[in-house]
Amino acid sequence: MYIHIKVTTNSKKESVIEIDKDHFDISVKEPAERNRANDRVIEIIREKFPDAKQIKIVSGHHSPSKLLSVNLDDQ
Repeated sequence: MYIHIKVTTNSKKESVIEIDKDHFDISVKEPAERNRANDRVIEIIREKFPDAKQIKIVSGHHSPSKLLSVNLDDQ
């Protein structure tokens, strides 16, 4: 399953807005340096999909718009 994410970094508080089942707007407190914001985004998605075996960023490593691959147990 693929998930499209729009990330806002350096936010005062974290938030997750689910646009639909595969689109999210996420705000994180971490800065967009040394992969800290990307790591936090993956942690947040892991909380949303606890049965995921693997979550990785497919594209958008250096962009606010990201495409994530989420491998679920039933796929």
